[in-house]
Amino acid sequence: MKKFFLSVAFASALLVSCGDDDQPIVITEQPTETPGETVNGTLTGEINEDLTLTADTIWELDGRVTVTAGNTLTIEPGTIIKAFAGQEANASVLVIARGAKIEANGTATAPIIMTSAADGIAVGQTVGTLDENTRGLWGGLIVLGRAPISEDGDIEATQIEGIPADDTNGLYGGTDAADDSGTISYVSIRHGGTLIGEGNEINGLTLGGVGTGTTVDHVEVVGNVDDGVEFFGGTVNASNLLVWAQGDDGLDIDQAYSGTITNSVVVAGNISDHALEIDGPEGSLNGAFVIDGLTIIGSADASNGEYADYRDGAQGATNNVYATGFQDGKDVELDNNGVAQNYIDGLVSFSNWVVNGPAEANSIFVEKTGDGESTIITPSFTDQAADWATTGTSGGADLTVFGWTFAAASTSGVID
Repeated sequence: MKKFFLSVAFASALLVSCGDDDQPIVITEQPTETPGETVNGTLTGEINEDLTLTADTIWELDGRVTVTAGNTLTIEPGTIIKAFAGQEANASVLVIARGAKIEANGTATAPIIMTSAADGIAVGQTVGTLDENTRGLWGGLIVLGRAPISEDGDIEATQIEGIPADDTNGLYGGTDAADDSGTISYVSIRHGGTLIGEGNEINGLTLGGVGTGTTVDHVEVVGNVDDGVEFFGGTVNASNLLVWAQGDDGLDIDQAYSGTITNSVVVAGNISDHALEIDGPEGSLNGAFVIDGLTIIGSADASNGEYADYRDGAQGATNNVYATGFQDGKDVELDNNGVAQNYIDGLVSFSNWVVNGPAEANSIFVEKTGDGESTIITPSFTDQAADWATTGTSGGADLTVFGWTFAAASTSGVID
């Protein structure tokens, strides 16, 4: 293997890091079986100037790669990014810091694919050699912005999960609701996720304090150890999200996220937990999400697979949902008196749920209680759910928009 620094002409689009601790961006020429095969480019350390990743090269992430403030990472349609293995804080991960941008504009016929170095996918391909049950081979994509978050103590910015506290590129949050972190469109993120400690993970796609100036649409997360997509505060709107076979929750909302998620799908795998996990504000700043047009598909093999968990002061509306495939006894729960009171006050709401499974659709909606609490919703949450929940076999998201995904192409047939 031969390593060489980029030529001066090519390096005009890059910055070779000049800090004592920063690693330079290098391109690594890999041995090839056939003359003319693609040369791989390896990225490591900080990206401190604008950089474009081209589709004719397999780009590799070696460790934590961070696009720093003031710089833009552009990724061409059809580009494949592979990440080397790494665990916990040393996992390979792509971080877009506050003030930086990612312009990842794939297309339905040429999506951008972020996967593991162990995946045998090649330039021009969209389906690799790993399946949805291969998880935790790298970190994920973390995008951080300056939109408001509701953090304990009402601090304006805090450190994102998965990034060491001494790396200030991991800060997120601010006061700019319209903050622009770029575009993530037609991007498939596969086989990642890292558990560092309790409440400290790297998700498939992490959006921390990301603002409405950012475009997030047509994003797929497959086989992630922890959550598929997690929103930590912020105001960004997202559409056409697909999460498949996550190890924990499909869509996770925290810290008064106040954007809208439309036309999205969560397909449970054999170890998945909740399709939705919704938390509320941690500080005094309130904010309410909207989920509109959602299909959630359970798994007969997922013993912990639940519909949804609303907890810790959750605030928002979940509308136009189709739920199918869950085991008997699984539920949509209000976790404690705090979120139950928010439901009574109209801060948590539901409408037009179609449930394929139990004889009575409203039976899945359950009010639970914390230590020393008693239920407070009268008539019961279950009884009131009859107003918005019916049995049926259709509804939710428009699945036709997901034909470009790995989930649609796989032999598992989870998206028809």
